Amino acid sequence: MFKNILIPQDGSEHSKAALAYGIWLARKFDAKVIGLYVVDVVAMEGPFLHDLSGSLGFEPFLNFSTKMREILENKGQNILKEFTETCRREKVAYDSIQDFGIVANTVCEKAKLADLVIMGRRGINIQFEYGLLGSTTEGVIRKSSKPVIIVPNEYRELSRPLLAYDGGFTSSRAMHSAAEFVKTLGLPLTVLTASRDGNSETLLKDARAYLKPYNIQTQFVSLKGDAHQEIVKYYKEKNNDILFMGVTSHSRIVEMVLGSTTEYVMRSVNGPVFLER
Repeated sequence: MFKNILIPQDGSEHSKAALAYGIWLARKFDAKVIGLYVVDVVAMEGPFLHDLSGSLGFEPFLNFSTKMREILENKGQNILKEFTETCRREKVAYDSIQDFGIVANTVCEKAKLADLVIMGRRGINIQFEYGLLGSTTEGVIRKSSKPVIIVPNEYRELSRPLLAYDGGFTSSRAMHSAAEFVKTLGLPLTVLTASRDGNSETLLKDARAYLKPYNIQTQFVSLKGDAHQEIVKYYKEKNNDILFMGVTSHSRIVEMVLGSTTEYVMRSVNGPVFLER
């Protein structure tokens, strides 16, 4: 299912946790992890303005962006060196890439040749980022053509997956990924539906029919209430440790900044969230 796992690296604790999850999955799926460091062109916009000032006669600022790029490239080399050393120590197949551009866009471009992206909720510039998710993370979720797992800053082995299912297209894709995931890992799967009227029998019937050929241990739960609140409440009460869900631009999941449902869930659960578009 997953043979090429892309893991953006920036030296933060979140990216190190992403690598830990990636290594665990690489062993389970006999996959390769790909470390990506992007020299961030946005981080050089300030130095670019300094260069402009320098060109008008302020000598101290001349070539500042060139020097900044060299600094960032050297930083990336050191980060990828640590990535390589970790992969060698853990004895997993790996590759590493250093590129230049807008980070979220570059991650999504490289994801076209991967099966899965794993990244932290926040990055190295957490103190400068806005919203509840890091700006780069939000950008990748919006644009990635491949599924994305968003992880917390601490790794722990997964054992209790939960699928939030609403019958939509991306939710169905998430169900497929969850089924393949738990089948390979030998884990049980809980399928949760939630609606204000509590009438989800048709959805559960469809989910049962789809999952039956996988021959996996399943549990089906229907709850009444607001979906995002019920998902989080159930996740916490049952000690689930990874949540599968779909994201679409035509539903409540992408409201406001990325979407109130996704934002609420990812802020509220303490484990990885597997997102399908």
